[in-house]
Amino acid sequence: MRTEAPQRWPALLAALLWLLFAAAAQASAGGDEPGSELQISLLTFGPGEIYWERFGHNAIAIRDRRSGEAVSYNYGIFDFEEESFFLNFLRGRMRYTIEATSLQRDLAWYREEGRAVLEQELQLTPAQRLALRDFLEWNLRPENAKYDYEYFTSNCSTKVRDALDRVLGGAIRRSLETRSRGYTYRLQADRLLAPIPELMLPMDLGLGPYADRRLSFWDESFLPAEFARHIAQVQVDGADGKPQPLVGATRVLGTTNAALAAAEQSWLRKHGPYPIGYATPVAAVSIALSLLLFALARSPRPRAALAFALLGGGFALAAGLAGLVLAALWLLTGHVSAWRNANLLLLDPLLLLLLPALWRARRSDWRSGRATRLLAGAVLALALLALVVKVLPWFVQNNAVWIALLLPPHLVLGWRLLKR
Repeated sequence: MRTEAPQRWPALLAALLWLLFAAAAQASAGGDEPGSELQISLLTFGPGEIYWERFGHNAIAIRDRRSGEAVSYNYGIFDFEEESFFLNFLRGRMRYTIEATSLQRDLAWYREEGRAVLEQELQLTPAQRLALRDFLEWNLRPENAKYDYEYFTSNCSTKVRDALDRVLGGAIRRSLETRSRGYTYRLQADRLLAPIPELMLPMDLGLGPYADRRLSFWDESFLPAEFARHIAQVQVDGADGKPQPLVGATRVLGTTNAALAAAEQSWLRKHGPYPIGYATPVAAVSIALSLLLFALARSPRPRAALAFALLGGGFALAAGLAGLVLAALWLLTGHVSAWRNANLLLLDPLLLLLLPALWRARRSDWRSGRATRLLAGAVLALALLALVVKVLPWFVQNNAVWIALLLPPHLVLGWRLLKR
């Protein structure tokens, strides 16, 4: 029996070496606790050229150091080919979905687009990393993948924020919801859309008081770039129980190309706050044009009367149709940011009923009747109300620039139509 002992030593030595190798492999993967092999990062992509890319984008990247797999999870997926997509868009009932793609493919696409890419590695515990991956995989199931999209409160960035906050037990929200710098949804949206003024101006006109409430850092995180900025300030408990930054290593993976950099240098983009701060110069231009309209109304010349009828009628037509759109956004859609829009007092659909009277005003001897004067008086009173309510504390809508633009023409039209 003693002669067999030496034969067992090679086998025992091989087993011992295998155990040591396995332990070393586990250590290189970050330990043997489930989830320790995962690396979690927040990816933030800068604005793109297309209008729906102007707000930027973000995603959660999960790398598995053991398997080598790297996946990008993002919530910003929509499909133009989806049945009734544009009808649902108009009604404010959009359905977006989460998608998981190869991280390398995702990064390559954004780099090809020339968009900035920032990676922030998150210092989560192994249990939190595993919980986050499990939640995202659960969210990918067909029955869970879709969600109701809303521009400011339920978008690609807020869904990423909420997923991270969920596994951190609310630590992100507790850190961000008590801090603010006084920004609003309107200010941020105008700022990002400033390179596309033909879209930014109608959007600002269509936003109601909901867009003017003061935002906490938590609310402001509806923008990916702002979430990246704010999450860098969040502290969490480390393995030793002491507070540590949630964000660890930060890496720039892509830079903005020349075309996108030039867009960020557009005049409106550099001279904010977009149209919010331009009430005084806009009022000067509007008053000058309104004085011209007033001079045409007073002139006895037939051509002046015709010019007044065309200009005044054009204003009434455009304003009345815009008012119908604002009323429809409020009463017929789920776009909560467009509800209770005080610009309806200036863009009054009742103006459309005054079009026949304004057209008859091309005759220098025309005089308004009682019905016209009553209707014109109501329209003018509502327009003046838009200015009066600005001093009331429960009217928080920031629409001074639109009052400055639209009220002077109302005064001239009201004066002309109220004349006997």
